[in-house]
Amino acid sequence: MAGRLAGSVALVTGASRGIGAAVATRFAAEGAHIVLVARTVGGLEEVDDAVRAGGGAATLLPLDLAESDKVDRIGPSLLERFGRLDIFVGNAAQLGPLSPVGHIDHRDWERIIAVNLTANWRLLRTLDPLLRRAPAGRAILVTCAVTTSPHPYWGAYAASKAGLETLARTYAAEVTKTPLRVNLLDPGIVRTRLRAAAFPLEDREKLAKPEEVTDTFVALAEPACERHGETIRI
Repeated sequence: MAGRLAGSVALVTGASRGIGAAVATRFAAEGAHIVLVARTVGGLEEVDDAVRAGGGAATLLPLDLAESDKVDRIGPSLLERFGRLDIFVGNAAQLGPLSPVGHIDHRDWERIIAVNLTANWRLLRTLDPLLRRAPAGRAILVTCAVTTSPHPYWGAYAASKAGLETLARTYAAEVTKTPLRVNLLDPGIVRTRLRAAAFPLEDREKLAKPEEVTDTFVALAEPACERHGETIRI
């Protein structure tokens, strides 16, 4: 399939719904083979159906990103199956309970940090050899404005995203002299389940649809992209 990402292999986490599903479907339409990662098998199958209906190709990888041993095996598995990985989109995230800092249960804290931050470090570590050897490797980590403006009760989520931004900038600095390009992307206020859980009284019809923010993802993923180490906020 011809397109701006033709011939590439892209891994997208949190791909069963929302922004992840929209990005995966759009990347497939641009010619990439998509590796769909999420916990929800049914959701992955729906995205797979949409990808194939549009003439694209996908591989399903049901996975709880908190299961570190399984995450660590993704890089070798992709190397064995495809021999390459060109694009990594770290989109998966959990909001967790919204509680005052002093009331956050340690299990909730550890879960949010594990999924939103530690899993992305493990993914970067296992995917690094593949991304570095790609002709134009691309890593896009999804962040949020909660890192720039305090939100009461969002302690665990905000800490995880702030850590992710620092991790991404550090990794970007390490790979500056390679063809790999690493950026952070804040898609803005989008109609997602996480957003609905955080703001249940918000009028969802006034929010952007996930499909409406995929252009920037494609621009950062394509081989022509020269942006590096930036935080792009839509």
